[in-house]
Amino acid sequence: MHVRTRLSAIILVGIGLLAGLLVATQWERTPPQPVYGTPNFVNPGESMPAIDREIRTLDDLNKAFVELAKSVNPSVVTVFTERVYRVRQDRMFPFFRSPFDDFFEDFFGRRQPREEPEEREYRRSGLGSGVIVGQDGYIITNNHVIENADTIRVRLIDRRTFPAEVVGTDPQTDIAILKVDANDLPAIPLGDSDDIEIGEWVLAIGSPLSPELAHSVTSGIVSAKGRTGVGLAEYEDFIQTDAAINPGNSGGALVNMSGELIGINSAIATRTGGFQGIGFAVPVNMARMVMESLLAHGEVIRGWLGIIIQDVDDILAQAMELPVNEGALVSDVQENSPAERAGLQQGDVITKLNGKQILSTSQLRNEVASRPPETEVTLTIIRDGEEQTIDVTLGRLDPEDIAAVEPDEEIDELLGFRVANLTDENAQRYGLDSGRSGVIVSEVRRNSMAARQGLREGDLITHVNRQPVENQVQFYENVRGMQRGDTILLNVTRDNRNIFLAFPLR
Repeated sequence: MHVRTRLSAIILVGIGLLAGLLVATQWERTPPQPVYGTPNFVNPGESMPAIDREIRTLDDLNKAFVELAKSVNPSVVTVFTERVYRVRQDRMFPFFRSPFDDFFEDFFGRRQPREEPEEREYRRSGLGSGVIVGQDGYIITNNHVIENADTIRVRLIDRRTFPAEVVGTDPQTDIAILKVDANDLPAIPLGDSDDIEIGEWVLAIGSPLSPELAHSVTSGIVSAKGRTGVGLAEYEDFIQTDAAINPGNSGGALVNMSGELIGINSAIATRTGGFQGIGFAVPVNMARMVMESLLAHGEVIRGWLGIIIQDVDDILAQAMELPVNEGALVSDVQENSPAERAGLQQGDVITKLNGKQILSTSQLRNEVASRPPETEVTLTIIRDGEEQTIDVTLGRLDPEDIAAVEPDEEIDELLGFRVANLTDENAQRYGLDSGRSGVIVSEVRRNSMAARQGLREGDLITHVNRQPVENQVQFYENVRGMQRGDTILLNVTRDNRNIFLAFPLR
């Protein structure tokens, strides 16, 4: 009898906690400003699940989740991609030819004319997810889902399938916009990802692993916000969740308990290739900014300050007698940049932007890049131990206009190699696509650790210490502050292959 009484008490406490958590999700959210024109968005409140009832029992809680899933699932689509490869190979013994065959045949003479190599066609299929955000056929997905695809199809929950065209892509945030020729589609309302709280419940919806598992719904919580340094994109501000996400979920929806889209599921952290409780989603506010810029301008237009920045750690804070060990330290100011015109100086520490606390360099870059050029922002800085504010009118970030930086002799000596911006000239010289992102290795010092580990002149460095780099400015920004004994990790493209190189700095 005593055991039954304790068991009943535990169940009642559990029901109370669950009910309290769900009621907490009913707090009123500030809806984002409506967008006028295309795509035809659904505003929050127009298509919301009926979960605003009083939760008294576990059955009420169960029905709330059922109604939420039923409301948002039709807005998620399965994305099918196909890429065609054409490979030339000899007709006779194509797999047994040696690199020396041509030499011996040319030296001794061919016994018979060699037949022309035939061309074979191979097809590679891909699977991902997408989210309908416009009733007139606009869909958000990940760029890596549709990158290099020759054909794209999307399938709705009612099994209708449509060919899709790419409206625009932004590899820097891993976002792509698709369009299908259809109307009155079940678009999902867009939430405000700035309002999400760690610990709130979310649903993840997509097509993991195979088309047969399309529209799988998993639940979890927001585990963290503002995750950076993941190494998936240049601009990272990921929402982390423990809702189950697996390969194929990329591009799918992360939804709050109000039935609003708050993120685009993008990646998982795993040691096995499967779900391990750590998933990442691009915040919907970032995805929406990218989409609106692509639709309005055909490209993503970002704000630009014109500074090289680095994180403030305990050692720097102590050495520079700073009152805080957070913010973005200005290590250099580019000539003729908005920052120089506004009076920013080397050694300034930016702690706030428009009153919002700046904790890291990644956060500052995201905040600046998310604003259009000609926007005036107020920076709170610490200079010589004193706090002051500076107003800056942002310029336009254009990677092609970023000037090459002067080599840093001290850093280059420590690294054992030098880099240069990727231009049409050196891309042609080293047989690279000038449209790639990264920096070219222009010189490797003999007997350096870089040379011993196999780094070569002409290698294209795309990531440094898991951080993407597109130009010299970003490269030196990422390596500045490294010291002897530190290990540098490079992601290098060579002969159309991606390889990793790591070595200690000596």
